[in-house]
Amino acid sequence: MANEKYQEILIFVAGTTPQIITETLYALVFGQDPAVFPDEVHVITTQHGKERIEDELFQKGRWRDFFREFELEPISPEKVNIMVVTDSRSRPLDDIREAAHNEAVGDLIADFIRKKAGDPASRLHCSLAGGRKTMSFYLGSALQLFGRPWDRLYHVLVTPEFESHPGFYYKPRKNRVLEVTNPLGKTIRTLNTRDAAITLAELPFIRLREKLSLEAKPFRELVAEGQKDLDTAMVQQRLEVNLQERTVKVGTKTIEMVPVLLILYCAFLREKLDRCPYPDRTLCLDCTDCFPALVDFTSREALEAMVDDYKTIYGPLSPRVGDLLDQWDQGFEIEALRQNVSKINRTLREGLDDETMFPIYAITAVGKHGSKRHGVRVEKGKIRIT
Repeated sequence: MANEKYQEILIFVAGTTPQIITETLYALVFGQDPAVFPDEVHVITTQHGKERIEDELFQKGRWRDFFREFELEPISPEKVNIMVVTDSRSRPLDDIREAAHNEAVGDLIADFIRKKAGDPASRLHCSLAGGRKTMSFYLGSALQLFGRPWDRLYHVLVTPEFESHPGFYYKPRKNRVLEVTNPLGKTIRTLNTRDAAITLAELPFIRLREKLSLEAKPFRELVAEGQKDLDTAMVQQRLEVNLQERTVKVGTKTIEMVPVLLILYCAFLREKLDRCPYPDRTLCLDCTDCFPALVDFTSREALEAMVDDYKTIYGPLSPRVGDLLDQWDQGFEIEALRQNVSKINRTLREGLDDETMFPIYAITAVGKHGSKRHGVRVEKGKIRIT
């Protein structure tokens, strides 16, 4: 997207260490070029995590102090959206330990990322440093499913001595001395915050948006749906049409086809290649929006387009080219097209070794009687015409 001014949206998964929120915010402001100033902050956590965030960040003033210390425009605690994972009865969860709890948090995160990624003016900055490992997994997976090229996924890294220290929430401007105590509360050493480093590791992720249908809601069904789409796309073999050799090759199987059938078959294939209404999509999947009605191929103009392939087969000066145009001077008749579609499919069925492949490469009809459209279901990326 060319938009240079995004609505910057920070999304965290968090458990009992609210430090990861201010540490990530610090790294976004002081470790990125240009700096990222959030317009929205969202935290997905448990009930216990929410209480920790409210106590440690808001009630103790650390959230306010962060903005004051660095003279940033403050974000009031009321504008920080804290979402608590609930069970099937909408009861807040204190922790995520059961299988059903994991399903619930997966559904919550997937649904939230889907909605936020639906706004093209937004840019998501997702931090998976906090919370249970399953929460991090779901956040990263949801971004794979719905993320755009401009969205970001991070893990915040802090110098080990300061990581999870109860007094360290960000690196202050002036050095502060922090005490490290043993389980009995006795100070065993001190740390100087000037020695701390906070960095963001940006994590690459595969973007599956626009490549999968992803209509399902629950996370588990989303994964199953996406896997089905991927399996469908990968199982198809390449379809190569060689006009001069008058052949259709599916994988390693070569099928001969008579020229007049071959140019009609190519006409259907070219609908996918040249007139796809969604050229940015790399996969067709179940889409048939490019399928034309047979009547679209009955015009003189449609015939002349097919004749270009006929010239490739016989040569541009061949008398057969003129014979074809003279025979169908107004274009193909609809009944002749129906008969030729049947002949094409019969040739493919007889030539393919695997019957299950036939529906992918045959000319099939969609729609109701009277408004049927025809086309070939093979992925457009698998088609090659020479």
